Amino acid sequence: MDKFKAVILAGGKGTRMESDLPKVLHKVCGKSMVHYTIQAAKDAGATDVIVVVGYNGQLVKREIVDVVDFAEQHEQLGTGHAVMCAKDKFGTTGDVVVLCGDTPLITAETIKKLYELHKHEYNGVTVLSAILDDPTGYGRIIRDEEGRFVKIVEHKDCTEEELKVNEINSGMYVFNAEALSASLSLLTNDNAQGEYYLTDTVAIIKNAGLKINALPVDDVNEILGVNTVAQLKEAEAIMSGRE
Repeated sequence: MDKFKAVILAGGKGTRMESDLPKVLHKVCGKSMVHYTIQAAKDAGATDVIVVVGYNGQLVKREIVDVVDFAEQHEQLGTGHAVMCAKDKFGTTGDVVVLCGDTPLITAETIKKLYELHKHEYNGVTVLSAILDDPTGYGRIIRDEEGRFVKIVEHKDCTEEELKVNEINSGMYVFNAEALSASLSLLTNDNAQGEYYLTDTVAIIKNAGLKINALPVDDVNEILGVNTVAQLKEAEAIMSGRE
């Protein structure tokens, strides 16, 4: 099987967690959230795992006992910027799986499935998507009449028609490393937030003529991002049910 590297975004503060602890260090069933993402990446076959730390990064480094590499994001300037900070670590060969440190329910099986589709279709990017009953707030995966991937549109930028789409972007991807590296150098922060968005690299890679697809996850719980204490409890309940 081909090899891939994993980049895990773990720089967020987690303002809505009502705590000074970096978001990814909040515990689910006794282990830090980020631990589960690292383990899933390794179990799926990642040769290297690079954790991008930001807010209170030293604390995150100290807490992570797994064998990983670290990249520093000194300012939180968006998901694209976080991946830029790891660019020298993942290089331009092979593939890169980008995961989130605050989605502890993601499984190795899903990462493997996403990666296998990516290799099978020779994609530049393969997006992990989900079909939700209520897609409010999420970026939508827009496809053409034949079901081919067209673009990702953020919720706030959706037309009336696009708002009806219930396939959403989970924020997890497999990238061809060379394409990712090239697209990161073309990213701009010309938007209302002044941030560099990783979703913009998808459009850049598509414009370069590479193929893109999205794979809906079988179990939507796997993409549950933990941003609040209530979501943390929800993740813990689901995780307990698995054991």
